[in-house]
Amino acid sequence: MRHVLIGPAQGMILGLALFLAGATAPARADPAGIETAIRGQMQAFRGEDVEGAFGFASDGIRRIFVTPERFGAMVRHGYPMVWAPGEVQLLELRFRDRALWQRVRVLDGEGLYHLLDYRMVQSGSWPGAPWRIDAVLYLGAAGLGA
Repeated sequence: MRHVLIGPAQGMILGLALFLAGATAPARADPAGIETAIRGQMQAFRGEDVEGAFGFASDGIRRIFVTPERFGAMVRHGYPMVWAPGEVQLLELRFRDRALWQRVRVLDGEGLYHLLDYRMVQSGSWPGAPWRIDAVLYLGAAGLGA
């Protein structure tokens, strides 16, 4: 398993989920584990498996939404490009504001790319603990697909 050391950078923490979660990111990132969580959740959404998708959410997100159905409704209406993603590309992984962020580019069903930042946390303190999605920030449209 390959690990990448991430250095500190400046930025802003946005959103209620970030405040409620309050977790700190580890000093070592596991890009493969992070990719598994993000792609796994998107695959679950593609199949309308809200319980499976909810399993990739952090404890903080689970406390906010309580049920997979509420979580699924929020994603379906607030993040349609995540609910029914086309092409998914993981871009840079960085440590910012005591958190690990994965930038993701998603192609929606209408051929438009969108940029999102995923805040990632580990579900435990032991080495190899699974990664969970702690927040998703929509950064905007990023152009048309080819």
